[in-house]
Amino acid sequence: MTTKNVLITGAKGGIASAITEVFAKNSYNILACARKKDEGFENCLKEISKKYNIETTPIYFDMTDYKAMKSAILELYSKKIKIDALINNAGVAHGGFFQMTPVSKIKEIFEINLFAQMELTQLVLKFMTRQKQGSIVNISSISGLDSAEGNCAYGTSKAAVIAWTKTLAAECAKYNIRVNSVAPGLTDTNMAKLMEEKAEKNMINASAMKRLAKPSEIAQAVYFLASDEASFINGAILRIDGGISSFAGGGVED
Repeated sequence: MTTKNVLITGAKGGIASAITEVFAKNSYNILACARKKDEGFENCLKEISKKYNIETTPIYFDMTDYKAMKSAILELYSKKIKIDALINNAGVAHGGFFQMTPVSKIKEIFEINLFAQMELTQLVLKFMTRQKQGSIVNISSISGLDSAEGNCAYGTSKAAVIAWTKTLAAECAKYNIRVNSVAPGLTDTNMAKLMEEKAEKNMINASAMKRLAKPSEIAQAVYFLASDEASFINGAILRIDGGISSFAGGGVED
């Protein structure tokens, strides 16, 4: 069996670490993207490589630095390292009422949560379309599906990711490339701790399961959508929120 490669952005985060683990467990080589060089991060990748007998490669670039991003992707392909799966996980959280949020801040959130993902995906697709094979999973959020106060930047950026996912799925199917998205609810990561305690409690209470999601639960869904087990799933937006029908406050994931 030919070993596949997965490119994961925002690879230092809590959900990303779980995604890395589940793909490695399923014999994928890991191409882990982070913004800055980090010895602890590299040591973790080495441990995963040894544990699952796969290759791990740290890749460093800022998502808003297009030249660095392009250089990193071209270097992979110059080494004949193809990308079988792309996980657009990098993102930043933000909360604030619209009238108190400068449009410049909203643009900043969109730049990272949407436009940087688009630029990276365009670069990867140039090669995926030649391969006539690939899978892309975008990490959105229930904040992009459900309206809530304080989500003028984060929630709308994730709603845009969802709309983009559906458009991309329609365009890429002819190349045997599937595009899907997971929309997590509040997940037990460091980023979740940025929420106000009251908002966190409201979201937990709104969930039928009365708890936060585990990063591993999000990761398993990401792997499923990226894998051949989901070969006829395209353009799907998978909620992972413990059964939230309505809530007061937006979702935060990492």
